[in-house]
Formats: sequence, structure tokens, C-alpha cells
Amino acid sequence: MAKVNVLDKYCKSCGLCIEVCPKKILDIGDKTNEKGYFTVVCKDQEKCIGCSLCATVCPDVAIEVYK
Repeated sequence: MAKVNVLDKYCKSCGLCIEVCPKKILDIGDKTNEKGYFTVVCKDQEKCIGCSLCATVCPDVAIEVYK
């Protein structure tokens, strides 16, 4: 099973990862990071297929995918 880890301190909630996720398991969360941005959260780790598209498009290198 794959796992998505969003590094909150780097996330600026640009939403690129949300758009490219084929399983639509990423969304903007309700907590802010130290810079005041709402960060992305994974709604359902079980559905992650480990494609790493989210990590690839992230301009802030704020996403890690573990397979």
C-alpha cells in the first residue's frame, strides 16, 4: 500500500496535486501551517495507488509518496 505524506511547512495549497490525483484523494485541509496557508491533506490513504503524480507536480517539493 502506498502512502502520501504532505510536508505542511512547505505546502502553499496551490492545488496542483489535487488536480492531478487520479483517485481524487487529496483536498485542502482546515488547518494552516506556520506561513498561514491551508495545507493539503490525504482524505483516504487506502485508495492511493502510489503513482507519485502529486509529488511530481508540486512546485514546493512538499509531497512524499512511499510505496
